[in-house]
Parts: sequence; structure tokens; C-alpha cells
Amino acid sequence: MGAEKRLRLFINARVVVSFLFLASTLLLKYQNNSAEYERFQPEVIRLMAFSFFFSIGSLFALKLGRHNLFLTYLQIIWDLLFVTVLILFTGGILSPYSFLYLVSIMVAGMLLGRREALYTASLCGILYGAILDFQYFGYLSLIGLSQFDAQEVGASRLFYTIFLNLVGFGLTGFITGMLSERARQSEEALQRRSIDYDELAQLNSTIVAHSQTGLLTTNVAGRIRVFNPYAEEIVGLSQSEVYDINIESVFPQLSGLLKLPTDSINREFEYQTSDGLQIILGFRAAAFNDSKGDHAGFIVNFRDITAIRSMETALKKADRLSALGELSARMAHEIRNPLAALCGSVQLLASHGSIAEHDQRLLAIITREADRLDLLISEFLAYARPNQPHLEKVVLHGLIEDTCVFLASDPRMETVTIYNLIPSHTEIMVDPNQLRQVIINLLHNATDAMPEGGSITIESSLQLRGADGYGKMPFVQISITDSGTGISEDAVQHLFEPFWTTKKHGTGLGLAISYRIIEAHGGNLTVKSPIDGGCSFIISLPAG
Repeated sequence: MGAEKRLRLFINARVVVSFLFLASTLLLKYQNNSAEYERFQPEVIRLMAFSFFFSIGSLFALKLGRHNLFLTYLQIIWDLLFVTVLILFTGGILSPYSFLYLVSIMVAGMLLGRREALYTASLCGILYGAILDFQYFGYLSLIGLSQFDAQEVGASRLFYTIFLNLVGFGLTGFITGMLSERARQSEEALQRRSIDYDELAQLNSTIVAHSQTGLLTTNVAGRIRVFNPYAEEIVGLSQSEVYDINIESVFPQLSGLLKLPTDSINREFEYQTSDGLQIILGFRAAAFNDSKGDHAGFIVNFRDITAIRSMETALKKADRLSALGELSARMAHEIRNPLAALCGSVQLLASHGSIAEHDQRLLAIITREADRLDLLISEFLAYARPNQPHLEKVVLHGLIEDTCVFLASDPRMETVTIYNLIPSHTEIMVDPNQLRQVIINLLHNATDAMPEGGSITIESSLQLRGADGYGKMPFVQISITDSGTGISEDAVQHLFEPFWTTKKHGTGLGLAISYRIIEAHGGNLTVKSPIDGGCSFIISLPAG
């Protein structure tokens, strides 16, 4: 309790006591009409009334909030004067109100401290001793205190009374001061601890609110209690909406949470967000205890690791393709050298006019197949060691439009309709020749998947990529979607591997080369094929 609050409580208590004292005094006036009582009654009534109004005035002064320490000292001084005057008006040594000095000492200790309590005890002893001494020697006869009353008690008993009161005042001051000091120290320690707890609570609330991971807690029954903003964003529900809801209603994948062991666990699961996006959530769950050590519930920390898992998959695929590319490059060089010698020998044989026509046809076949093999090796080397892209700012819509015009003369494109839905203002830093090569390859693949004709839709969007909690970078995502028969899930796993193809006359290098080109640009090439048909190749490239 603060000093101001203690002072206010004390003044209010004195207001009540003064009022009751005044009322009881007035009541006694009509019940006791003795001459002795009538002699002191008017003064006591005036004293009680003054004490009441003084307390009321002190309350108004306290509300102003100024000079509170002075006001506190003033209350102690008034209490001493009040008790002293009350004893003088009620018989001096015969007064039953000398115990009120003890109350004044205790109030001083509670309001001001140990030192002031001892000072007050000393002052009380001086005042009370002075009253009895002055009454004994007749100095207070002028105000109606009888010298006979004090002398009738006797000097020895008078001294004994003063001594006992002095000891009582001193002990009261010492004990009250000590208890007051301990109470004040305990109060200060409690206040510091309370402030620390408030700061910790505020810090904890700030950390939970601004955490870049989802955080939720449940009680023992598995009902949600804490649900931070990250969790709200993932789930699409607010704290108030999920409060006291069973965790299985929000995350069915955590149905076994209540059966967790005491140690924490780390797992991950697929989750569909409120907007239909399929993501992967990694979580860590553990039980926690209350302040008494009893099991209080569970805490679950989770985050979206979809980007991380996608990166890991892309890195594994890139490593595999890189290894295949290096091996293929070495094989290509080993094949190209004897192939060049073979082609030179065949050309020398064909230059002689004495070779029969049948043999001439055989030599022509050898030369043609050797050229085809050399072209295959060139494509192979282009895959294994793609040229470094020369980046420049390109208007994406115009590049796609020029590519479509270039392919318009291809007979396979006659039954295919291409929709270029890319915004005209979209710009990107790429090697235009390499990106055009990728677009042509993907459009050819889409056309081959629609022998009876169909449509191809080309769209783009700006995406932010990167793991949560890290800096995200803007990427331009280009999707080329056809209305063909689609690709099986098994085929998707091998689609970008060299020499893997579903076409009868394909080399299996077109998509592999396209993948390496996009990879060299710092992007990635993926494919999606829904169950109901169609296929979508997605190119992701850095926006700038």
C-alpha cells in the first residue's frame, strides 16, 4: 500500500471515529447531568467537532496532491494535540484517554517510519509527564484540573504511573517502527517483483505477437488458450474464434497431441490454408507445467516450411542433373572424336567415283546418321555446359508475342490457340535468346500433348519467395498451361532428366536443357498436372 493510500485510509478512519465520538458524547449529555461531567462536556464536544472538520479539510487537501509529506506530519501533530487536550479536559491523571497516545505512536510508525515513531513516543512521554507533574503542583488549576486529585494519588504512585507510560510509549514506538520498517521493505520488494512481472508479461506478449512462427498453447484437455497473429494468418481464424476450441478442430493432424510424452517432439504435416493453398507445416510440441509443477497443458510452435522443402527438392534434383550433365559431357567428347574420324573417312570414300550406287546410298546413310549423332552431342553439351546468360531488361509480353508469331508457320500450331495473358507492363531481366528457346520448347511440348488441337494459356504473376523469417525476394512466375491429356505422376518425377522422354522420336534433352537455362538465371522450372487433365509448366525467375 502506498504512502498516500495509507494516509487517506487513516484520515477516513479518523473522520468516522471523530463522528462516532462526537455522537456518543452528545448522547451522554442527555443521559448524565452530573456537575462534574457538565464542567468538561462543552470543551470535549468542541474538540470532537474541530477534529471532525479538520479531518474533512485534510481529505480535501489530500485530493489536491500537493505537500503530502507536510500533511502527514500535520496529522501526527494534530493527533498529539488532540489527545493532550482531551486528557486535560477529562481529568488529567484521572482521564481514561491516555491510551490514545499509543494510537498516535502507532499511526506515526505506519505513516512515517521507525524514526518518527520513536520521536512521537518521546514526545508523548514528555507531554503526559508534564500534564501529571503540572497537575500535581497545581499549575493546571486555572483550566479546572484539581491539584487534590494528583496529590491524593501520591508522589510515588504518580512517578510510577509516568514511568510505566514512558516504558509503554517507548516499547510501542520501537515495535511499531520495526514492524512498519519490515512492512515497508516487504511492500517495496513486492512492488519491484510486481513491476518485474509486469515487464515480463509485456515482453512475453510482445514476443508472442511479433514472432515469425506460429505459437499456440492448450490446457490439459487440449483446448486452445494462446493463438498468436502468425497462427491466425495461417489458419484464417482469430484468437477469439479459436479460444477454448479443441486443437483437433483447427489442426486435425495434431489429434494425438494429448498422448505426447514428456519430452518434446518435432514433426511436420501437410495443411490446407483457408484460401485453399497446400503448405507444409513443421512443428515442435511439448507439455508444460504450472508454478506448482503440475501438468498444465501443451505448447505448439510451428512454421511454414513449404519453401524450405521445395528448395531441398530443387537442390537434390539440381545435384542429380548436374552429375548427369558432367558425365554426359565427358561421354560426348569421347564419342565426338571417333565420330569426326568416321565422318572424314566416309567423305573420302564417297569422293571416289568408282564406288557403286548401292554403296553410295549406304555412305549417305552413314553421313546423315553421323550428322544427327553430332547434333545430339551438341545438344548434350548445351545441356551439360549451358552458356552464361547475358541479362538485359525485356518486356515479357512482347517476347512471348514475337515467339508466337515465329511459331505460327509450324503446321502443328494450326489447331492450337495461344492466349497471351501476360500484362503489357511486365518487365524482367533475362537473356532473351535463351528464354525464347525455353518458351519454344515448352510450346512444342504442349502442342505434342494435344494432337487433336486445343488451347495454351500463358500467364504471369509477381510472387515473394523465401523461407518465413528470412528476407523474401520478388520473383516473376510464368505459367504455360495446355488443355492436353496431362502427365502421369511418375513421369513428372523424371521429366527434367536427360534422355528421358515419352515421345517416339524425342531425344529427351529439350526439357533438360530448358531446366538448366532457367537454373542458370537463378530461377527454377516446375510442372503441375491435375488429375482431370491438362499440364502447366511454371517458370520462376528473379524479378530484377
